[in-house]
Amino acid sequence: MNNTAGSNDLVLEVRGLTKTFEEAGQSLEILCGVDFTVARGDRVAIIGTSGSGKTTLLQLLGGLDDATAGDVRVAGQSMTELSNSQRGLLRNRCLGFVYQFHHLLPEFSALENVAMPLLVRGEKPDVAARHAEALLSKVGLSERLGHRPGQLSGGERQRTAVARALVTRPDVVLADEPTGNLDRPTGTRVFDLMLELNSDFGTSLVVVTHDPQIASRMDRVLELRDGVLHAVS
Repeated sequence: MNNTAGSNDLVLEVRGLTKTFEEAGQSLEILCGVDFTVARGDRVAIIGTSGSGKTTLLQLLGGLDDATAGDVRVAGQSMTELSNSQRGLLRNRCLGFVYQFHHLLPEFSALENVAMPLLVRGEKPDVAARHAEALLSKVGLSERLGHRPGQLSGGERQRTAVARALVTRPDVVLADEPTGNLDRPTGTRVFDLMLELNSDFGTSLVVVTHDPQIASRMDRVLELRDGVLHAVS
């Protein structure tokens, strides 16, 4: 499909994206020429059966894997034309990631985990800490700044992960089943928070989900079927 957003302010452009794996001497094509775009502030859900390639697609969007063919452009820059180090810089500047499991560093506090992307960027520690504290306060964790992940509840850990994804004010947050490891009430609160921050910061959301309730709250729903994205709504 060729699904063009109704804005020239595109933060993500995907053209002819193909991914083929070699398995037991045979080629297995997971993605077959995926096309879509995301404008600033867009909220896009990607659904599909298990094994349809949703996570593979998200990894290609984030420059975490190489496509067999096609192109991904983030904020106008082509992932395929960048070196690994340049991709890393682009990810740090323009992308945020939220996963089903929080992937917080266990030896660091919530504040230190959230400040980490800013420190990687080269911000001064006091500036990074100030921004991290402000965002953790915004997600309701001002009393948990010094707590390590093992001292936080599942919902608190995921809220910390959301804050870490957004602390750099990225153009796009890529989320893979962000509430899949939480009970329904906690998952709903975490996703409410993601939508609130999407509205406050103008950050686009691309969310892979099996949850129809989450998909129904997005601007667009795209289904990955037979390696191609199809518009659902």
